[in-house]
Amino acid sequence: MSKKEPTIYDLAEHLNVSGSTISRALSNHHSISKKTRKKVVELAKEMGYRKNSFASQLRNKKTYNIGVIIHELNSDFITSVLNGIGKVATEARYNIIIGHSSESSTKEIAIADNLLYQRVDGLITSLAYDTVNLSHYDPFIERGVPIVFIDRVPVDALGVKVVIDNKAAGYNATKHLIEQGCERIMHITADLSKNVYSDRFEGFKKALMGHNMVFEPEQLLITNLSEKAGVKIAQQILNMERKPDGLFITNDLCASVCMYHLKKNGIKVPEDIAIVGFNNDIISRIVDPKLTTVNYEGEEIGKVAATNLINQLSDNPSNSSYTIVLDSDLLIRESSQIKQHDILNDTINKS
Repeated sequence: MSKKEPTIYDLAEHLNVSGSTISRALSNHHSISKKTRKKVVELAKEMGYRKNSFASQLRNKKTYNIGVIIHELNSDFITSVLNGIGKVATEARYNIIIGHSSESSTKEIAIADNLLYQRVDGLITSLAYDTVNLSHYDPFIERGVPIVFIDRVPVDALGVKVVIDNKAAGYNATKHLIEQGCERIMHITADLSKNVYSDRFEGFKKALMGHNMVFEPEQLLITNLSEKAGVKIAQQILNMERKPDGLFITNDLCASVCMYHLKKNGIKVPEDIAIVGFNNDIISRIVDPKLTTVNYEGEEIGKVAATNLINQLSDNPSNSSYTIVLDSDLLIRESSQIKQHDILNDTINKS
């Protein structure tokens, strides 16, 4: 038979005081003397008393839990985001409850419903690939539970959004390829209804326009940016009569797989085709040649999102709507440095 959990009334009976005295003593209330507080704390420890935090949460109408919905787990970026959220939440004495949608809107809806049932104080979420309808977030808004969207965010929905400047990132990546001498650049990305991909595409087109280059529809390829997609993209390029001399692929894994299969079939990188990826995942640093990529700090995004949410919880939660835009930077590596290869080859030929 399991041992019964001691209550404050058991402690009160042992010390011949009221239950309210025990409660105040355990809460370190100033109205209770240090001597009594010490006695209560020692007895509570001796009897194995544990404070009923759930009851306390109900009284305070706060659970000190923050819900986090992420769309994938196998990503350095997402890991960094969670690390940033965790650091801020722990310091503020909040717990985080993480739900993984696996890029499924159906799972995202189920997770949101579960987090609502668990009465989270606030929510941080990044939309799944196929999420279109946002009605599963309406109950949070109706109950005054603040929401912070990160990375993949809805353009018009209520809530705070934390993103990087994807248009600038797309522009800088494309500009770099143009400056390396690329004249026919393909942009390989995902569903343009998602802010991250549409903004990167806008940056790509702006860079072409700014350098008097005309965008042609065949320069855009929409895929799911998976490993399999990387193989298919490489095969498609190999079959082209007029091949691109530059690729801007908005995912490092997809870009790395594509580069591997192009090289396997006799394409020189970057001499024949220069390649730029996106995310600065680990694979970008270990492929050969190392992949030029867009770097943005996932941990910083997580910290900014969590800080913003907790600040709202410290005041009166509101359904504010504004966007926080963070910077990114282009990490230039061997996969796109055509000019450096030309200089090196000239030096070797002259020696």
